[in-house]
Formats: sequence, C-alpha cells, structure tokens
Amino acid sequence: MAVARMNMNCSIQSSLSCILKPCYFFNFKTTQFKNRLYFPQNHLISSKRSLLCTCSGNFQAGEKAEPFVITTPLYYVNAPPHMGSAYSTIAADAIARFQRLLGKRVILITGTDEHGEKIATAASACGSSPREHCDVISQAYKMLWKDLDIAYDKFIRTTDPKHEAIVEEFYFRVLAKDDIYRADYEGLYCVNCEEYKDEKELLKNNCCPTHLKPCVPRKEDNYFFALSKYQKPLEEILEQNPDFVQPSYRLNEVQGWIKNGLRDFSISRAAVEWGIPVPNDNKQTIYVWFDALLGYISALLEDKEQISLQSAVSSGWPASLHLIGKDILRFHAVYWPAMLMSAGLSLPKMVFGHGFLTKDGMKMGKSLGNTIEPNELVHKFGADAVRYFFLREVEFGSDGDYSEERFVNIVNAHLANTIGNLLNRTLGLLKKNCQSTLVVDSTIAAEGKDFKDTVEELVEKARINYENLSLSSACEAVLEIGNAGNLYMDKHQPWSLFKQGGAASEAAAKDLVVILEAMRIIAIALSPVAPSLCRQIYAQLGYSEDQFDNINWSETKWGGLKGGQVMAQPKPVFARIEQIKENENGAEAAPQKVVKKKEKKQKVQGVIEA
Repeated sequence: MAVARMNMNCSIQSSLSCILKPCYFFNFKTTQFKNRLYFPQNHLISSKRSLLCTCSGNFQAGEKAEPFVITTPLYYVNAPPHMGSAYSTIAADAIARFQRLLGKRVILITGTDEHGEKIATAASACGSSPREHCDVISQAYKMLWKDLDIAYDKFIRTTDPKHEAIVEEFYFRVLAKDDIYRADYEGLYCVNCEEYKDEKELLKNNCCPTHLKPCVPRKEDNYFFALSKYQKPLEEILEQNPDFVQPSYRLNEVQGWIKNGLRDFSISRAAVEWGIPVPNDNKQTIYVWFDALLGYISALLEDKEQISLQSAVSSGWPASLHLIGKDILRFHAVYWPAMLMSAGLSLPKMVFGHGFLTKDGMKMGKSLGNTIEPNELVHKFGADAVRYFFLREVEFGSDGDYSEERFVNIVNAHLANTIGNLLNRTLGLLKKNCQSTLVVDSTIAAEGKDFKDTVEELVEKARINYENLSLSSACEAVLEIGNAGNLYMDKHQPWSLFKQGGAASEAAAKDLVVILEAMRIIAIALSPVAPSLCRQIYAQLGYSEDQFDNINWSETKWGGLKGGQVMAQPKPVFARIEQIKENENGAEAAPQKVVKKKEKKQKVQGVIEA
C-alpha cells in the first residue's frame, strides 16, 4: 500500500483570515505533524399547489414550538437529476407531509451543492461557465421537484452569498478551536468521489469501487480538520444515543469506521478554482463537504435576516432528520458531527441512510452513466404513480429495484383498482340510488359493524409506521383499508339490496356511507405519499381545496362524513396505465392492456435491479 505522506508546513502563520469556499473531505494517513496554528477568533398535479410550501399543517402562527427540520442531501450539479436523487426527495417529502398532518411546524430543506472540480469540468465540457452551468442544473432540480409535487420549504444553493458567509464564520469558529492546520498530503485520489482513497479499499488497478475508474496519484499542500481529536466524543455519542444513525445496521457501519481509527481529513483543495476561497489564501478553496454540509444551516436563514451563524441556528437548528443515501453516510455521521462539535453547535437528532436504486446490479449514478430519467417517468406515468411505487415497493433503508412491468402492475392494482375503482363504483351507486347524498352520519352507519374497528386498527398501524420511517409498511396499511372496503362491498352487495327496497335498501344506503367514510380516511392517510390523488378523492367526497389543505391526522378518526352531505359526481380519480408496444418498424402501436390474450408480454427496457 502506498503510504500517504503529510508534513507540517509551518510557514502559514499569516496565511488565514478572509473567506471560505466549498471543500470535500478526504481520507488520508498521517505520519507526523506538529506546531498547530493559533488564530484569533403528475398525472394529477394540482395547479394550486405551489412549489414552495407555505402551509404548516395545523401549526398556528405565533407558536414557539420547536420545528421539525428534515433535509435531503444537497445534490451535486455536475449533471441533471437522476432517479436516485428523486427517490431521496420523494421520501423526505412524504415524511414532511406526515409531520405536517401531526400539526408540527415543518421545514423541509433541499438544494444543490455547486462547487468543486467535477462541476468546473462539466461546465467546461458544455462550453459554459461554472456559474451558468450551476444555474441550469439547479433549475432542473426545481422543475423536477415541482413535477413530483415536492412541497419543500427551503431550497439552498451553495453559491448563494448567504451560504458563503456562513461557511466563512463556521470556518473561523473551528480555526479558533485549534482544529485546522496546514500540511502536505500525497495519495490516490478519485476525481468522481472528490476524495482520497486508501489503497486497501480499491479494486484492481486502483479502481474506485463506486465509480469503477482508476484513482490518480495526487500530492497537495492542504488545510486539514483534526477529526482524530473527536474519536472518543463520537464513540460516546453513538453509545449513548444509538438512534442517532438509522437503520441500525448503518449504525454498525459507522461504529466500525470509528473503531478502526479516525484520521484528520483535508478541507481544502489547491488545484480547484471553483469554490469558496480559504481565508487569506486565495490559492486554495474549501473542500466541497466542508462547504456543502453547512447548507443545512445556511438554508434556515430567513430573507432579509442578518446573515450570521447564530441567526441561522436560532431559526430551527438542530435538524430533526438528515435523510441521505448510504454512500454519503460517513460524511454525515462522522465528519459532520465532529465539525459541529468543534464549532460548538448541536448535532442533528438522526441521520437516516437509505439504500440504492440499482440497475444491472450497480448503483445508479450520474458519473456511471446508468441512470433512469425521472422526468420521463413522471411525464409518462404521473407524480402519484412514481411516488407510490418507490415508497411502497422499496423497503425504506434497503436497496430496491424497478421494472416497468412491475411498476405498471403495482400501480394499476393498488391505485386504479383497489382505491380508485372502489371509490368510483361506490359513488356511482350513491348517485343512482341516493341522489349522491349520504343518508346518515358515518358513526351511525357503522354501528354494530366490525369494519369500523378494522379501519381504525389499520390507520393506527399506518401512523406508527410513518413515525418509524417504515414508509412501505405505512402504504401497505392504508392499502389494506381499501382491500377491506372492497371485501365489505362484495360481501354486502348493496346493488342487490337496493333492488329489494324497504329495510334492505336502507341498509344498502348505510353500507355506502361506511365505504365512503373509509375512502375519506384513505385520502388523509395516503396523502403524504400520493397527494394529488388524495386531493381528488377528497374533492369527490364533496370537500373543498382549502379543506384538503388543512386536514390533520386526527381527522382519520372515524366519523367525519355526516348525513345530508352531498358527494361530487363520480369520475375516475386514477386511470389505469396502458403499456405502449412498438411495431416491427419501431413505431408506437395502439395502447394495449398489460396482459393481452396469446401475446407475449412486452420486453422490459432498462430494468433497475436491487
């Protein structure tokens, strides 16, 4: 193994005191250093849902309640967004929406990480400046989030002046703690990871195990953060708070890294111009991770608010949940907590590392060129379908797979059939036999029926799963309400009872109220996952847009529908998805059902495997 070499450069006593720019963290082996430096201190996307979320559930203006702050990664803008980025954000949005239903003041933070070598290279390849490139890609993220019905509250760009000011102030805090020093470093560097690698973690020919490209030898004179100083504090934090890193198997990974010994990491780059300059050293820029992680704090600054670390922190820090992909777990669960401790700031309450969406057995990534285009998916199938499939079919925390055939079958079975068709046929019977008007309150209609108890148990199950971030299980619990409704309908056969007249007809009218009350509860309980679909269901039940925007979880309690309430005219809320087949000339043929008599199933293109 090539030994990384670091020698202390003592000539920097006067070389730090201005501002910072983005830096990423590196792994390296230290041989010696001394004399640390001291410095002075949709398918169904609602046109009324704005991209920026201005609602806050049932949170009342003026309340001082601690906010629920949830963050997605700040996405790297070396290329347009891919499905992995969309998956993280869809999950974060679902969690945020659920927390709003609980009445919490939620702040959902997302954004873009816009500094570094890869971005400058990507911009040059396109014939544009780094700034122009960042503007284009950042906007692409915002457009995709709108298409996916992402109700974020803050979108931070690391090129924002307010962010750069926060990075600078944070840097000086860490510097004053004697946790930054200058030294030489030599080692194998992965340009795509923007990280130095240990030879023992590389594949044949020194290839990066993530990007499968050879790492290159590099020697630089950089500034370093004294991560090793925080080995013991980090061990104690994880021991005392095992929920800090989730799922639990991710915690084991983090504890393993720390147990193997923490090494100081570089927080500057000498060869990268596109970044925040190191104070008093315009020949170096801040490593992107030392820059980007602070976006979670700088995003909290309000418009026209005084730009200071204290102002940002007082607006909502610490974060309740950092939601990230498992590939950046080390940065968030080791480097970031140590940085925060050095600066005297509170740690986030939880870091959750979810799994990968893979294709051909490999993680999807822009650098690998094997991504699934999320814009194509959402424009082809709609936001609700995309959101539901990935949250329902991928166990949150684990890796998951995708195939178009499976996607179509799941979405059609669950959203179009189990939920959509149940609502449509129930409203159709109500219109035909009751003039679309409920005959009694849903509490009265459910008297003596086990169905009400079943729904209440499933709603509670969904709530617990949402709170535990078990999003797939939450979806399953809500779907079971729909399954129970269909079974109830088939068992009682209200269409037959109406024909009998008299008491049988009255019983049938009550049965419809019971089923529609279950649909009302589904519209609330599934709204974090499929908001546009649930908005349409709520509208079919006679409610207004404002009423849907102000629902809360407590309204999943049985008894919302009242006698005399008039339902809307029945119409499908989720149309079945038809697959398009190609003829021999490659042209699109007429839409066909997923399964067609005596025909082979469509060959699935671009399957993403777990």
